[in-house]
Amino acid sequence: MPVTTLDATTALVLIDLQKGIAGLPTAPLPAGEVIERGARLAAAFRVRGLPVVLVNVTGGAPGRTESARPAGEPPADWAELVPELGRRPGDLTVTKQTWGAFHGTDLDRELRRRGVTQLVLGGIATSIGVESTARAAYEHGYHVTLATDAMTDLDADAHRNSLERIFPRLGETGTTEEVLTLLG
Repeated sequence: MPVTTLDATTALVLIDLQKGIAGLPTAPLPAGEVIERGARLAAAFRVRGLPVVLVNVTGGAPGRTESARPAGEPPADWAELVPELGRRPGDLTVTKQTWGAFHGTDLDRELRRRGVTQLVLGGIATSIGVESTARAAYEHGYHVTLATDAMTDLDADAHRNSLERIFPRLGETGTTEEVLTLLG
């Protein structure tokens, strides 16, 4: 279902728009386009006094996987949020250790303290951090909106799978322009 409405207490949550991840090759959209749209959304939410949540990741879950994990230490600035987001003192910053922004963080408590009932999500990677956060948001009872052109992935097929098969089960989807129009 295309995005139809935004609650009066909607928050923007931008996932992993940080130097180390934004520097990876992404598909189907270049990271720069996603960052630009995320920055536009953040500016619009701030102007309206709505919460902006900027999420970064500094670790990973400890379980065994078949896929190899990156070896060595990441660069010192790997987890720094990209400056284009224009982080403000009133923004909520969440540092996570797993894919999703809810697990092991205070995100749910902070959103509830602010009376938030809906989340607009964007970021990198669609099928990892964004999808994990969307699933948890849905399970926590939030209305979920996914800004489809404010996210991208490391794999175009994984991105498409999330947009076409997963996100319609979790909430509504729409473009950055559609979200901005609903913000008024």
